[in-house]
Amino acid sequence: MIDMKTIEAVIASGPYTDTWESLSQAPVPAWFPDAKFGIFTHWGLYTVPEYRNEWYSRNMYIEGYPEFEHHVKTYGPQKEFGYKDFIGMFTAAGFDANEWLDLFKASGAQYYFPVSEHHDGYQMYRSELSHWNTWETGPHRDIIGELREATLKHGMHFATSNHRAEHWWFMGHGKEFDSDVKEPLKKGDFYWPSTQPEPHESDIASEPAPTAEYLEDWLLRVCEIIDNYRPELLYFDWWVQHQAFKPYMKKLAAFYYNRGIEWGTPVSICYKHDGLAWGAGIVDVERGGFGVPTPFVWQTDTAIARNSWCYTDSLEYKSLAELIVTLVDTVSKNGNLLLNVGPRADGSIAEHDRELLAGIGTWMKANGEGIYGTRPWHITGEGPTKPEGGMFSEKLIEWTAQDWRFTTKNGAIYAFCLNPAGQSELKLSTFARYHDRIKPPFNGLVTSVEQLGAGEVSYERTDDGMTIRPIAREGEQSALPIGFKINVG
Repeated sequence: MIDMKTIEAVIASGPYTDTWESLSQAPVPAWFPDAKFGIFTHWGLYTVPEYRNEWYSRNMYIEGYPEFEHHVKTYGPQKEFGYKDFIGMFTAAGFDANEWLDLFKASGAQYYFPVSEHHDGYQMYRSELSHWNTWETGPHRDIIGELREATLKHGMHFATSNHRAEHWWFMGHGKEFDSDVKEPLKKGDFYWPSTQPEPHESDIASEPAPTAEYLEDWLLRVCEIIDNYRPELLYFDWWVQHQAFKPYMKKLAAFYYNRGIEWGTPVSICYKHDGLAWGAGIVDVERGGFGVPTPFVWQTDTAIARNSWCYTDSLEYKSLAELIVTLVDTVSKNGNLLLNVGPRADGSIAEHDRELLAGIGTWMKANGEGIYGTRPWHITGEGPTKPEGGMFSEKLIEWTAQDWRFTTKNGAIYAFCLNPAGQSELKLSTFARYHDRIKPPFNGLVTSVEQLGAGEVSYERTDDGMTIRPIAREGEQSALPIGFKINVG
């Protein structure tokens, strides 16, 4: 069993120490900037009711919330049927890790991030630190272990996320009325500690602050995952930026990075909201991105639905075109897309989710050359549509045939028209020819233009741009972004 003595010994062994000065020297794994696309999954007890979103365990204890009323109507009063009673219903009868990874691999994803423990405190893996896990209860299976094995079998990079930090307060509203969240709660109890009041997301000094007992338990849980499952990346949700977590996060990062050295496997931590010092991990922007290319690689995590990270009966799905545009826009700015899919409560993946992933995979087979292993060009793109940058900035955008994004690799430039709209001619003003002493953004020689997945196409450079005549595409593909390889002399 992992203990603090082991953690301290690994930190002492080096080369990384639990200081930001040391941790900020840790490099990003070399494969990550080339991978571009990963899959995220949120699956756990919160999926059993398939209602609204993955915060069901919190919201079912807040009087006046839809989840509260739904719970009472469907399952009975919370004092008689609480959140813990979903465990017996969580059997994972339809779960097949290899079937999931078949789908994820076919989508073109290069890495996979299942959630190991969400805010609800239920561990999706075998643990010696708590009995509230999928090995001892519910499906009686090591879910994360099975997913890791399947991921590696499919030649993909295995990672995992941990959202335990928010459990400090996540179930606290259950103390406000007669429910099964009862005092006294002690370490080892499923609902422990359920503190109040609930902090604001941006409050890094909220009180009551997590105690040393809680923080040590958090640290041990994550280090147990590191040792038992050897993820190449870790991801943390937003509340680890609280000041109380800082010394524990530094210990966690030093332990993890030293383990990576020990294994001979480069590792890193994806973080949000300045949860780590700059350079100590990979910056993640939830449901948003950077407005311009960055000198550092980053990641955006978003979902195939607008209103939930887990499967529900009321998902507001994004279109295939929107998902692909997000990928292209992100990659053009030196980012990776981590796209979340929510399996159903029984472990199956809904048909529409499958269709979206299959659609991405088909597009990537044709266009992946301009995505994988590329870097930003000195010009990001062109066009009239200007999306906002920042966290939670994503929204439905009406792109035009004048909106383009660029990437580059091996001397070639890749140009993606974000909404070709079936037009027979597409124009790039960036590639206008030199004329009347007017120097265009690109003043080089174009030797040929290829439509990715289709072949060479005709083009003409004039004073106002380069006109490309794409090869017509049939069916759903005709409405999706279209990529071109511009070969230069």
